[in-house]
Amino acid sequence: MKIAMIGSGYVGLVSGACFADFGHDVVCVDKDQGKIDRLNANVMPIFEPGLDALVKSNVDAGRLSFSTDLASAIKGCDAVFIAVGTPSRRGDGHADLSYVYAAAKEIGAAIDPTTVVVTKSTVPVGTGDEVERIIREVRPDLEFAVVSNPEFLREGAAIGDFKRPDRIVVGTDAEWARDVMRAVYRPLFLNESPILFTSRASSELIKYAANAFLATKITFINEMADLCEKLGADVQDVSRGIGLDGRIGAKFLHAGPGYGGSCFPKDTLALLKTAQDNDTSVRIVEAVVQANDLRKRAMGRKIVNALGGDARGKKVALLGLTFKPNTDDMRDAPSIAIVQTLLDAGAKISAHDPEGMEEAAKIMPEVSMTESAYAAAQGADAIAIVTEWDAYRALDLAKLKAAMTGDALIDLRNIYRPEEGAKAGFDYYSVGR
Repeated sequence: MKIAMIGSGYVGLVSGACFADFGHDVVCVDKDQGKIDRLNANVMPIFEPGLDALVKSNVDAGRLSFSTDLASAIKGCDAVFIAVGTPSRRGDGHADLSYVYAAAKEIGAAIDPTTVVVTKSTVPVGTGDEVERIIREVRPDLEFAVVSNPEFLREGAAIGDFKRPDRIVVGTDAEWARDVMRAVYRPLFLNESPILFTSRASSELIKYAANAFLATKITFINEMADLCEKLGADVQDVSRGIGLDGRIGAKFLHAGPGYGGSCFPKDTLALLKTAQDNDTSVRIVEAVVQANDLRKRAMGRKIVNALGGDARGKKVALLGLTFKPNTDDMRDAPSIAIVQTLLDAGAKISAHDPEGMEEAAKIMPEVSMTESAYAAAQGADAIAIVTEWDAYRALDLAKLKAAMTGDALIDLRNIYRPEEGAKAGFDYYSVGR
């Protein structure tokens, strides 16, 4: 199959590289000439484990290439994927679809007949209809199909998720387009990955519903953690106790400082706006969004409280800045609200993150970035573990404590046992224990 991927960001690049690894002929397109030049030099625009090696091997094999010329890239393609960004629109929280629609217009002017146009970007219900209308307006007599094929990739584990998916969702009523999508994903049938064919509207909603449900699980266990602290219970025991129920499951039941990243914040908000536009209430999702926003600043206050309620002039070391491990993504990371809360309280902040400091420095210039966890701890009155990187799972707690001026260790990811913290001489605080 010949495939074009419009957009060479996180979703487009990972998807394009994986499709090429399946044996397809793939070209990834982007308007940013600098990004394309860097990709041709095997310099990745994002940190994703294994991506640079995957890209290089497929470029070397002649199956993967990069271009800024959309028109030539999509000529002769069996499928053209739209994988551009859909950030929250300023002012109202709706998904900004301007990049999707601009891509659709360019695609319509250049595609060959019987091409399948696939929306891979996360888009609200009805977007596929508008993409089809735009292309039809440009080429009234063209035979084509617009298909919804949402991605379910976790940052930090995206390649594995793409190659061993829980499911492949394809939204279209055109049987010939289904045949094309079967051929595109045929290599995954060997792994018995289930492919679910639905209407386009159902496919578009599945992505939002899935992310909203996972965000709800995170927020639920965070609220249970608060209750555990009041009642003297242990949220990790509660999480295991309910997670062993097959109807609930153990995943996404880890208490912490709230969710962030490129998907959950904007997708839950977009789902709310879609519901409002259609006079339907989704009060559970509304409560989840509000609770998560409040939680991030509450974690900042938890650190201030560990300092005796007064952080003015005191130094706090933050370990981990990205919203999760194995990524350099800082979008809506809990650390952003935590830093602002600490700055508002008059604290000085040092920080370390294995991959995210370059991105973090752009949005939190007041924070002093350091080369290690121990350097961040130097002279600190308190240390807070914000992101559960593997590098922080086996710290020399005695060495960490010796570098500090104060005694407080606030473990917002429950990496360590309370007795470990106490043995090292810390006043140890965790979440829900």
